[in-house]
Amino acid sequence: MTTAQSLLFFAVMAAGTMLMRFLPFLLFPQNRKTPGYISYLGKVLPYTIIGMLVVYCLRGAVVTRYPYALPEIIGIVAIAALQLWRKNMLLSIGGGTLLYMLLVQVVFA
Repeated sequence: MTTAQSLLFFAVMAAGTMLMRFLPFLLFPQNRKTPGYISYLGKVLPYTIIGMLVVYCLRGAVVTRYPYALPEIIGIVAIAALQLWRKNMLLSIGGGTLLYMLLVQVVFA
């Protein structure tokens, strides 16, 4: 890929990202009420996306042979425990991910 192609690629990606970020403000100005279905989607989509990410992350877990998906299970329990204890999503996800990586790279290697 040439430099011009790279620059064009990044320009198109930046324009697409900016369009997606600005589009809600263009469609729903502050002086107009947001439609009900948009408010509903704003409430339910974050939980749906997190559920999809959990399924995506666990799709490769093998429970029939060693280590019997123990790193994944321990990581999930750690994330849930940290979230219940500290109520901090960044700490929960970061701590659970670090623990999982430690288990996969060192303990169950």
